[in-house]
Amino acid sequence: MATSTQSQPPALTFPRPIFAAVSPHPFLQAHLSADKRTPQRANGRTAHNSRRPGVNTGSLTHANGSAVVRLGNTSVVCGVRAEILREEDISGSSDFAVPTTPSDTDDQDGSKEIDVLRLVVPNVELSTGSTPSHIPGNAPSTYQQSLITRIRSLLLSTNLLRAKDLRILYTPTTNPDDPDEEPETQIKGYWVLYVDVFFISVDGSAFDAAWIGILAALRDTKLPRAWYDEEFEGILCSDDPAEATTLQLRGLPVPATFAVFEGQAEDGIEGDKDWILSDPDAFEEGVCRESVCVVVDGKKSVRRIEKSGGGVVGRDGMRELVRRAGERWSEVEQVLGGKA
Repeated sequence: MATSTQSQPPALTFPRPIFAAVSPHPFLQAHLSADKRTPQRANGRTAHNSRRPGVNTGSLTHANGSAVVRLGNTSVVCGVRAEILREEDISGSSDFAVPTTPSDTDDQDGSKEIDVLRLVVPNVELSTGSTPSHIPGNAPSTYQQSLITRIRSLLLSTNLLRAKDLRILYTPTTNPDDPDEEPETQIKGYWVLYVDVFFISVDGSAFDAAWIGILAALRDTKLPRAWYDEEFEGILCSDDPAEATTLQLRGLPVPATFAVFEGQAEDGIEGDKDWILSDPDAFEEGVCRESVCVVVDGKKSVRRIEKSGGGVVGRDGMRELVRRAGERWSEVEQVLGGKA
């Protein structure tokens, strides 16, 4: 006699992309809680693992310096364009003069000179389709403006650029006031650097990728030899590439971004545990509320700390992030080491 067995209904399952879109927090927490010894993120990286940047320089032929940086699926192009402005055309330039004893002792004054005269002008653009939140044709978003502000602030606070590299000097043959005295060197113009950052795609850690691109592009920048001509009464440039000079950057500040994921007690998932994720991608940034950016120059020299949202990271946690930022500095330094 034949017997029939009642079949069980199929289990309700979702593909990974749908699970991540419908329940992003449980999705990421399930991955991190699966292995307590070595938590694995949804992208396959461990909590401490960062994406190694790929850097190519000199890609733009019509720029003084350029770089293409890829950080996972975050891709950015950075170009540096240098233009000459005459000293009399720059408001406030009369307040600055050539140091009587040129040395590195005028570092702070040089940074002030670059700031007041606007000798470096960063700009950030997002390409169509680079991120779902970017709508082409609209005015610059707060996201873009925030990146521009952070980039310019870091350029100035780290004293990365030297004002003496941007000055165009002129020493007369004789002193018009007193022929018996040595003529004084004058500032006749400045190089103004327009730093354009163009995102092809954004998948987290946009500021890190943009800044690495800026570092690589500035290290690749070459300025033609410029001088003031008495007969022409203007500034001329040499077209000989052999006479071009590179920028003497001061240090190598490197940012490291972290996102704090706060665990929640749910059915079958352990809660009350937090994870600090290095170099978060866009999905992780959307789930995490607290973020920290540590800028170091070397393994122990902290140049800036930015923190927003939440209160998980305390004093002890910040020490750990500084240590991890030092490890990140070593990785970036190796990538940029041969690009100077």
